[in-house]
Amino acid sequence: MQTARVLVAADKFKGSLTAVQVAERVTAGLRRVVPDARVETLPVADGGDGTVAAAVAAGFERREVRVTGPLGDPVTAAYALRGSTAVVEMAEASGLQHLPDGVFAPLTATTYGSGELLQAALEEGATTIVFGVGGSATTDGGAGMLAALGARFLDAEGKPVGPGGGPLAELAEADLSRLAPRLARIDLILASDVDNPLTGPKGAPEVYGRQKGASEEDIAVLDAALAHYASILGPDMAALPGAGAAGGIGYGALVALGARFRPGIEVMLDVLGFAPALARATLVITGEGSLDEQTLHGKAPAGVAAAARAAGIETVAVCGRLALPPEALEKAGISRAYALAELEPDPAVSMAQAGPLLERAAESIARDFLLR
Repeated sequence: MQTARVLVAADKFKGSLTAVQVAERVTAGLRRVVPDARVETLPVADGGDGTVAAAVAAGFERREVRVTGPLGDPVTAAYALRGSTAVVEMAEASGLQHLPDGVFAPLTATTYGSGELLQAALEEGATTIVFGVGGSATTDGGAGMLAALGARFLDAEGKPVGPGGGPLAELAEADLSRLAPRLARIDLILASDVDNPLTGPKGAPEVYGRQKGASEEDIAVLDAALAHYASILGPDMAALPGAGAAGGIGYGALVALGARFRPGIEVMLDVLGFAPALARATLVITGEGSLDEQTLHGKAPAGVAAAARAAGIETVAVCGRLALPPEALEKAGISRAYALAELEPDPAVSMAQAGPLLERAAESIARDFLLR
């Protein structure tokens, strides 16, 4: 029997395990059944939280800087650097994880720190920046980010408008002339798993505002403020795919920084060196915390499975919760999914014991796919 060569390319199990920990647990389970299994791990991410960690696991250097958090307080944020390529994750600076439990600021949370994070990467000599956007606490259209990079947003009296999306209703003038000149010479890739426009029924406030603490009234205020903001900076780009990503920071990057939008998982697979790793594999194991309808729309497991199928390599998945029928999995290129919920139906226990349960699931994969 030919020795199987397994590539573990899974995303995090949010709230339970990082992508690195998922890879470690799957490897341990496989080797419990097949001690000499040839396993290569490549933790992946789709541009959201965990993107920097995936880059570091693939050999990038982790850099930490102090930046402005979404509420205006200093926070420590990380980005990843290898040669002249940087991976910057906006959630590191402006993500929901920086909000105290139960504290939201839907109208005033700022992306200023994300701009400071981009500036730090620029100062380290990055000429290609993969800008992963997702998991934000903000809905400011990227105005804070642009302000950190030199832009000025003024009201009718010539005074700077306040932080966040709400105050953009008072915007009278946007001065982008002071943006760092080196921004024009870099390749800025907007990496996201969502393609929403900036405003409207599918826009950033309506679709994502509630998870950031916005009331129905707040959503209306933010949508109107962002529409006004776009009318000054450039309304045409507000409808582009990705403009509504991460509270509209995608729009700011597209309209003022010359960014180009690409699906996050595609970008990250390129950056992480997935293609050569895939060429060495005979079986791919991917996964994330919940395999559901969202998975099929640009999430990491779908991207991994599509690339593997194109190369003629079988893919199976691990997950905490499975909410896709077999036909949907098959259409996505996933032969079979192993859910922790099948081993432990109590969600709280399953999350708390995700590591050991995942090892058990990997043992089943080894028996089903490595010993056949």
